[in-house]
Amino acid sequence: MGLWFASALLPEGWKRNVRIELKGGLIASVESDRQPEQADERHAVALPGMPNVHSHTFQRAMSGLTEIRGDSDDSFWTWRETMYRFVDRLDPDDVEAIAALAFAEMLESGFTRVGEFHYLHHDRDGRSYSGIAELSERIAAAAAETGIGLTLLPVFYAHGGFGGKSPGASQRRFVTDLDAYARLLSGARRAIAPLPDARIGFAPHSLRAVTPEELRELIAMNEREPIHIHIAEQMREVEECEAWSGRRPVRWLIEEMPVDQRWCLVHATRMDDQEVLELASTGATAGLCPITEANLGDGIFSAPAFVEAGGAIGVGSDSNVRIDLPLELSLLEYGQRLKLQRRNVMAHGAGQSTGRSLYAAAWSGGARALGQPAGGIEAGAAADIVALADHESTVPETILDRWIFGARSNLVDTVWRYGRIVVREGRHVSRDAISARYGRSMARLMA
Repeated sequence: MGLWFASALLPEGWKRNVRIELKGGLIASVESDRQPEQADERHAVALPGMPNVHSHTFQRAMSGLTEIRGDSDDSFWTWRETMYRFVDRLDPDDVEAIAALAFAEMLESGFTRVGEFHYLHHDRDGRSYSGIAELSERIAAAAAETGIGLTLLPVFYAHGGFGGKSPGASQRRFVTDLDAYARLLSGARRAIAPLPDARIGFAPHSLRAVTPEELRELIAMNEREPIHIHIAEQMREVEECEAWSGRRPVRWLIEEMPVDQRWCLVHATRMDDQEVLELASTGATAGLCPITEANLGDGIFSAPAFVEAGGAIGVGSDSNVRIDLPLELSLLEYGQRLKLQRRNVMAHGAGQSTGRSLYAAAWSGGARALGQPAGGIEAGAAADIVALADHESTVPETILDRWIFGARSNLVDTVWRYGRIVVREGRHVSRDAISARYGRSMARLMA
């Protein structure tokens, strides 16, 4: 199968008149300065599909349900109580229907692989399903239906606070012990086995939810796969960690655990200047979710200092309150502009495009965080390609800046995921059926 693009972002930069040959889900060849062959599909702009480093798909169904002010100061912690009440309503069919819609919207936005930080494991009464990985299987089924690349991150969640505090009743659908987690992980591996180039990873939920001993055992279970953890998202978390250990969360983790390139530290919005430098030196990816972090009032990550120190970043949709890749990237930049009162903060240097700098950094860090093989648009890589419908200019270097900062509608036209067309004319190919099933679930949940 041949594809031809007027412009394409290749690992070495923008190239014109690019012909790509696909075979068996992979890119067989890439040639620039080529005219299209008669049977080739022709498009304007090609980008490598973006990894989404952090998602809780079930929270997509909460979009718009938490924007009414309470009788006290609203915060992450009051939002969390609403989330706990909502999650009690979900059955396996709901979990699959919601995940399918979220995955379809990710593909429509330009995300082609997702790190699903999956911590909803049990039935409503807190008991395991007869198949302990039932809900992991539903996530895998949604990935199969939509075609999105999946890095499934089953979450280990055992405690309700630092120091092994007992979990609350509202956390009963999440909590597990190490033996049950090992069985859950085996079931999750079986669930993703039929999916093309799917990955498994480990996700200790947070330092609040695991003890040091449990975290060490989890790391010992995992010699190669990605490790993701929520950390330093809120000041209350930092203060409670200091009260427990005498150290801030990121510093505790770096000093006590073998943090390296396999790790993704999600949010990390509450670091001091020294922690920023220490985290950058580990090679770990900072998993940033600017829309969710703004929605929850988490704060602004110290991105310029982190990147300047050699740190890797990725972006994720987290709570999926709005699934919008260009908005994640523009909000990452605009947050820095507001904080520092400067422009083009995340550009790699003088004369460099801010949009391209953001896209390249998020792609590289995200691919590493999700265990995605080296790639991009090059021979041997998975054929994960996003075609933009660009009608304003033929100057390649401005395309990403217009899409991220200036487009008034989604420019994503066609998306190939592992060589399969999953989005055509801006809509997922199964959008109608997926939306209808989601609508039936929501009608029942909101009744």
